[in-house]
Amino acid sequence: MSMFCYQCQEALKNVGCTKKGVCGKEADTANLQDMLVHAVKGLSAVAEKAKQNGVAVGDADTLVQNALFVTVTNVNFDSAAISSWVAKVLVARDMLRESLAKAGVSVAELTHDSVTWTGDAGEYEAKGAAAGVLSQENEDVRSLRELLVYGVKGLAAYASHAAALGKTSQDVYDFIIEAMASTTKDLSQDEMIGLVLKAGETAVTVMALLDEANTSAYGNPEITEVQLGVRNNPGILISGHDLKDLEDLLEQTRGSGVDVYTHGEMLPAHYYPAFKKYDNFVGNYGGAWYDQKRDFDAFNGPVLMTTNCLVPPSDSYRDRVFTTGVAGFPGLTHLNAENASGQKDFSSVIEKAKHCAPPKELESGTLVGGFAHAQVLALADKVVDAVKSGAVKKFVVMAGCDGRQSEREYFTDVAKALPDDTIILTAGCAKFRYNKLPLGDIGGIPRILDAGQCNDSYSLAVVALKLKEVFGLEDINDLPIEFDIAWYEQKAVTVLLALLFLGVKGIRLGPTLPAFLSPNVVNVLVQNFDIKPIGTVAGDVAAMVG
Repeated sequence: MSMFCYQCQEALKNVGCTKKGVCGKEADTANLQDMLVHAVKGLSAVAEKAKQNGVAVGDADTLVQNALFVTVTNVNFDSAAISSWVAKVLVARDMLRESLAKAGVSVAELTHDSVTWTGDAGEYEAKGAAAGVLSQENEDVRSLRELLVYGVKGLAAYASHAAALGKTSQDVYDFIIEAMASTTKDLSQDEMIGLVLKAGETAVTVMALLDEANTSAYGNPEITEVQLGVRNNPGILISGHDLKDLEDLLEQTRGSGVDVYTHGEMLPAHYYPAFKKYDNFVGNYGGAWYDQKRDFDAFNGPVLMTTNCLVPPSDSYRDRVFTTGVAGFPGLTHLNAENASGQKDFSSVIEKAKHCAPPKELESGTLVGGFAHAQVLALADKVVDAVKSGAVKKFVVMAGCDGRQSEREYFTDVAKALPDDTIILTAGCAKFRYNKLPLGDIGGIPRILDAGQCNDSYSLAVVALKLKEVFGLEDINDLPIEFDIAWYEQKAVTVLLALLFLGVKGIRLGPTLPAFLSPNVVNVLVQNFDIKPIGTVAGDVAAMVG
């Protein structure tokens, strides 16, 4: 095999991609990403030693965090860019080792290859292939380590979003370093499981941090009607997750005659009060990330990819796609420089838009969202009354990721099959499977309550915990709530670990259980948390509402 990757739900045959990623990444890129993770492990081991001995780690915390984000599925396909990240991490590792030596701290016990390897750039790819996932032969150790690493990758992504808005947590930085360093050690199964659960605890912390970052900057999301049609002006389509990039773009397009539309996981940006002051912030265009070839081609104007989820672009629109932040693809224009106002300089995107035709209309009408925790809790009395009266019998959390596989129609069919006395709580792009269905409302409460992006799954946890308190329950599992979760990449793994830490049991997960879970690790999760794969629509609906 020329590569091996099984970190996302689309792993070939639910085993692993061995020649080219289903996501579109080439084998050399996959191996370089493995090299980057290997280098991060080494830097983390040295940084952990430094922290234990009171030696400053410099930019190691942020470097590890952002380097891990680069390796999340559908973020960066640019081998040259990834090689430069490897070089930066190795330089930081060696500089920190020198700092430890100057402080009289021995690193003699740090013998893991990720700490000691000193090859040059021409060797990165081969080293990554050798040091990748399968270098750990014990299947259960490999499974627990990868479960931890993938959860930490999601943590790093969320923490990066918060940092873009000035919110950081040393506890989060410290855990990411601890977790990555742990993969260089021989730990017991109980120790590894403990770290996985600690990742869930840290996931709750980091999602709360990002929620604070977003809401302090842009206000609490509120019930909002989002337009799906288009206007007759040139436009820019912004996709990904980064709200700070959106703010910079909206500031720079004010009065330019260029409209701005959201795509995919940027849809929830419309729910924030601060963005409603922009007259050219028009609406949402298209669907989930995997539809972007259709959506980007029809849009006619430039597209700004802020983070994941990027699909290798078609030739028909390749010259109109710009990347920023950690996102990247060979041949695309990458923008990170700042303008005189301290914003990312998107002038080239705006100039491109002015010479493009207006977007082709794909659909019309509106969507309603904005049901993050503050908004739902403002409706708490109404919700509680509906439950007590029997008007609402059950809440079904159908959050997570969407994907291109036909099996994901399951989530559409579940939404259609749920009885009229159930409410769907959602966050993440999984909602695109059912958020345009005419499911109506219950006494004025919409039957689909969209909290926002995948990181806004925190809102769903806050709502559940508040309902537990209101109803005087001791266990979150005594609530009339079922969890039917769709997953695709590592951010979803982080959300899953957060739910497990909060004590949620009986989660249905699909379309498949992760390929990186060995049978023994699956058994641990089943025994402790009653995790189960999704089944048939009829069977699962009957079990959830019974």
